[in-house]
Amino acid sequence: MSQFFTIHPTNPQPRLIKQAADLVRNGSVIAYPTDSCYALGCHLGDKEAVARIRQIRGVDDKHHMTMVCRDLSELARYARVNNVQFRLLKNNTPGSYTFILEATKEVPKRLQHPKRSTIGVRIPDHPVALALLEELGEPLISSTLILPNEEFAMNDAEQIRDLLQHQIDLVVDGGAVGLDPTTVIDLTKDTPVVVRFGKGDVSPFLIEK
Repeated sequence: MSQFFTIHPTNPQPRLIKQAADLVRNGSVIAYPTDSCYALGCHLGDKEAVARIRQIRGVDDKHHMTMVCRDLSELARYARVNNVQFRLLKNNTPGSYTFILEATKEVPKRLQHPKRSTIGVRIPDHPVALALLEELGEPLISSTLILPNEEFAMNDAEQIRDLLQHQIDLVVDGGAVGLDPTTVIDLTKDTPVVVRFGKGDVSPFLIEK
């Protein structure tokens, strides 16, 4: 049965954040709040935990996992970013976007798209998520908490516990968040491509013809 931490959404308690980070380091799969909706997260180096997230989501290895980072400098360690891409990232992070970029050698092959060698990256704009990332000192591997055959992401911690208490190890209750997942932007092309419309405004990425 999963643990349940109630964490203040704007002033996260350091003691609980540390406990959550320790659980992640020890192989736990967690549900945690972001600026878009709730997400599933685990440690970067834990192959089994990543497999559990894929199983809960009902997705295969062609589904991009997301590397959730504290800031641009951390993001640039795991994704190749040119000057044009950097300006777009700088102007639109933190925020409700996931960006598809070419992965660096720091990203384990099993986390990359098997054919494209790409990775999803994101910098959230939520105090709980950012506090957890700061305590971890490294990215979370993450995926939007949308269950198989469901249209909307989950946004209520108690409902998450009721449905997934035997499949995940911790629910971080940071209060209700939105139902919309992140907007996904592929930046590997000559011009940005909107892969999924979500909470983030797409207008900064549309090229007028």
